Amino acid sequence: MTDQNMVVDYAHELISSRRVEGTPVYNRKDERLGSIHAVMIEKRSGKVAYAVLSFGGFLGMKEHVHPVPWEKLTYDVDMDAYVIDLTREQLENAPTMRLDEADRPRDRDYDEEVSGYYGTMPWWGL
Repeated sequence: MTDQNMVVDYAHELISSRRVEGTPVYNRKDERLGSIHAVMIEKRSGKVAYAVLSFGGFLGMKEHVHPVPWEKLTYDVDMDAYVIDLTREQLENAPTMRLDEADRPRDRDYDEEVSGYYGTMPWWGL
């Protein structure tokens, strides 16, 4: 699943957002669900709110993305990918937005819908 020419850096705990974008996302059945389009970060605290997971579409046409709470993703060093406990069907039914909306955050009601779907706390807490 990983390119043999790429080197996985085991020595560092931090990663640049540029290296996260484009990283594949698989479920526990080793099915590729998509890839990370962007990481949304709260400006003041620096907390990662969610990853924007690209899924579906063809050559950018009608592509939709899913905001996924960051804590639902686990980085797998051996796969050089993120893994999530989610079936393809669960992802298809998850809250979505158009790709061209992905870099413009929605309101907190939408964020609460996302966290409710995944059973997590909203990124800002209570």
